[in-house]
Amino acid sequence: MTIADVVKVLDGKLMAGDGASPRAVGAVVANDLMSDVLLDDSDDILLLTSLASDQAIRTAHIVGAMGVVVHNAKPLSQTMLEVANSLHVPLVSSPLTKYEACVRIHDALAQER
Repeated sequence: MTIADVVKVLDGKLMAGDGASPRAVGAVVANDLMSDVLLDDSDDILLLTSLASDQAIRTAHIVGAMGVVVHNAKPLSQTMLEVANSLHVPLVSSPLTKYEACVRIHDALAQER
């Protein structure tokens, strides 16, 4: 599942970054505490969060995440969009709740296997 697939599955919108990236989801982390995200050593993380700040993007960049999804249709600041573009981290906005987003991602990944 690529970031383009994530956008479709989550009824989302790509707000920043490259939507044509071939990187696939390796693991899903649904968390709002960026200190906890830094402890995860999985490869190609898809980060689902309600933290609509550039801290989420910077954390995703540090852990090598393949993308970030901000759920609940939270408004994204211009700074967040600029940081996502400058660090080449795809950023998706989704209207879904964290729970619904996790369920949909799980189901989509299960269908791939």
